[in-house]
Amino acid sequence: MALLLAASMGAFGVLAWRRWRLLRLARPEARFDQLGERFRRMMRMGVGQQRMSRYPLAGLAHKAIFFGFIVLLLRSLILFARGFVDAPGFGYWVFDSGTLLGNVYALVKDVYVVLVLAGVGVFAYMRLVARTRRLTLSAEGVLILVIIATMMIADVVYDAAGLALHHPGAGFSPWEPLGSLAAPAFAWMGDGAKAFAWHAGFWVHVSLVLGFLNLLPLSKHFHIITGLPNVFFQDLTPPGRLRPIADIEGKIERGETLGLRTLDDLTWKGVLDLYSCTECGRCTDHCPAAKTGKILSPKAITVDLRNHLYATGSSRGATKAVEGEGGGVTLEDIVPAVVNPEALWACTTCRACEQECPLNISYVDKIVDMRRHLVMERGENPASLNGAFQSMERAGNPYAAGAEDRLKWAEGLEVPVLSDLPEGAKDRVLFWVGCAPAYDARARGIARAMVKLLNHAKVDWCCLGAEECCTGDAARRAGNEFLFQAMATGNVETLKRYGVTKILTVCAHCFNSLGNEYPDFGGAFEVVHHTQFLAALVREGRLTPTHRVETSLVYHDACYLGRHNDVYDAPREVLRSVPGVTLVEAAASRDRGMCCGAGGAQMFKEEEHGTQRVSEARTIQLVQTGAKTIASACPFCMRMLTDAVAKQGDGAIAQMDVAEVLLKSIEGEIA
Repeated sequence: MALLLAASMGAFGVLAWRRWRLLRLARPEARFDQLGERFRRMMRMGVGQQRMSRYPLAGLAHKAIFFGFIVLLLRSLILFARGFVDAPGFGYWVFDSGTLLGNVYALVKDVYVVLVLAGVGVFAYMRLVARTRRLTLSAEGVLILVIIATMMIADVVYDAAGLALHHPGAGFSPWEPLGSLAAPAFAWMGDGAKAFAWHAGFWVHVSLVLGFLNLLPLSKHFHIITGLPNVFFQDLTPPGRLRPIADIEGKIERGETLGLRTLDDLTWKGVLDLYSCTECGRCTDHCPAAKTGKILSPKAITVDLRNHLYATGSSRGATKAVEGEGGGVTLEDIVPAVVNPEALWACTTCRACEQECPLNISYVDKIVDMRRHLVMERGENPASLNGAFQSMERAGNPYAAGAEDRLKWAEGLEVPVLSDLPEGAKDRVLFWVGCAPAYDARARGIARAMVKLLNHAKVDWCCLGAEECCTGDAARRAGNEFLFQAMATGNVETLKRYGVTKILTVCAHCFNSLGNEYPDFGGAFEVVHHTQFLAALVREGRLTPTHRVETSLVYHDACYLGRHNDVYDAPREVLRSVPGVTLVEAAASRDRGMCCGAGGAQMFKEEEHGTQRVSEARTIQLVQTGAKTIASACPFCMRMLTDAVAKQGDGAIAQMDVAEVLLKSIEGEIA
């Protein structure tokens, strides 16, 4: 036992050190704040396996194995001790056989042996029989299942043969149900054969435990060690926030990388993400790009980066060791050596992948960081984005329209403009119209409906008019961080000059940027989405829907409102307040709602080649509910869904914003 422990723990120490060394070579990152909140999330999401239940059968199987390993860890420690102590019932005195705690533990252990075997059976079925698409069929995965099952069977053999050898004819024991039920299978053997079986069960179990330990750093099952730390060190800032690049001009002057070029640009948390991937495929299973035939697979990106990290580990060490001495190994650029640029540009940044990941691995930040390097350092981006970039730089919006046209949507309406108000924004809500409602013909109806509702509710409000400028969301998600920061800084200066404190938006992307990302540039404002604002006005009785709107309606969750900001109930609350409306839910809704295809700057570029457009796939899901109307809460979603409905030629289904539905109930018509 001493030789086995020394050899296996020594080997594990070497393997673990190599992984630790790679982690230490990564860039630093501050993740040691809010320790209490981190611990709570780790217990809920890591230990409690919160997200596992999103796939019920696989979730139950994984929980059985996870908690089984926790319970059986004590069993392994007891067996290690029995390798040194000549006492078959030894259990560190507290758990010795025959004691109360020893008996209770023996029973719990047997229960979990059965549960673990059941869990292994489920995963074996999913991999070998059902061939579940999201799971990669590999020799490693099958080997691990065989090892786990063999460990459990060896444990039963050890107990059963031990009972037959040391307590012949003892009969059934409720404290050791598995062992006592299996003991008769060994009763006919001679003592020598019983002893052999007993020792075989013992050594097979302990050897496989230690062998399994050494497999962890070499396989996807390394997540058994890294999973809980990865959950503990998750980003606690809002999900919709991308971390800014500090001192861009200084970095350019110093020749430093902007974004993610090589593995040396990963932070230690980014490396821990790679270590923690279980290859369960839940991320790719819900990725809208993958679902519509694009080559993007979040799982593949993570696995390929991890494989590249392992393959170049020694090179990275050499590079760091001679840094500043003029030598070393130059690492390959991740794009295109590891990640296909077409896969990067297919991402809608919807975060469906991150919502599903049970270990809180982040994908969007890495994808955007790779885009940042391509756009700002190599000048490589889809040609269709050039027009949007140039328009944002010159005209302050991606629609190539002049600032003088920003108020055309308001013709015939009473619209107070902030620059005309002598008292500035004092006690007024600033209605941030956004570029789409200002310039897109269909989206203008959202802004007009909102103005009428604000006036009906007698809200003191105003807008910026020609001084409003794009928030820069599309530029940032497309990797043009420099342009985004310039636009954000300018907008913050304008808002502060007028003393703005509260902002109302109709665009989920503006809502996210202003609320979650502008604070990084000194713009700490109270930002409210129009569905939240309208829900509050209805609740307070300041808006009372009276006209019946006889329609069945399905609500489409905007990614930047839902998954990015956890706003799911407010839009539904407004819609339910409208008499005559029957609200139905799509099969994919709320935090599993499918993206419309506009996010991540997709609104302003050609979609990558696939079997179907994302917007069309989502529209089909909504139409299949049988609803007569699709309601949305973001002008980007409205444009994508409206175009998809028109392409399908289904004129029977209407497409309206939540504000338009409410206005119809209040006025009986749409502005």
